[in-house]
Amino acid sequence: MRPYLFAALLLAMPAQTHAQSDVDSMMLASQLGSVLAAEDFCGFDFDQAAIAAFIEAKVAADDMAFPSTLSTMTDGHRYQQESMSASAKTAHCTQIGRVAVSYGFAPASP
Repeated sequence: MRPYLFAALLLAMPAQTHAQSDVDSMMLASQLGSVLAAEDFCGFDFDQAAIAAFIEAKVAADDMAFPSTLSTMTDGHRYQQESMSASAKTAHCTQIGRVAVSYGFAPASP
């Protein structure tokens, strides 16, 4: 393999890894946005320290795009909630509650 071709391949690899981490960050922001948007909608009171611990564990310290993406996603999920039927709200809030408990955002129901 020619040296310049090998160097070009090596330079392209971090770009792919970076692109994947961008997608992962956006997916995490969307998923977390769904949970956070449901806090008021479903009548939850999330543990703020648990949310901070989740961010510390799951979001890269240098991910400058995450906060604005999370905000956009949270607003989008709030908008979607406005048109949910009662049954859709029940299903949504039931699963959000389970997710919140699994991550320690909310205490388990007795």
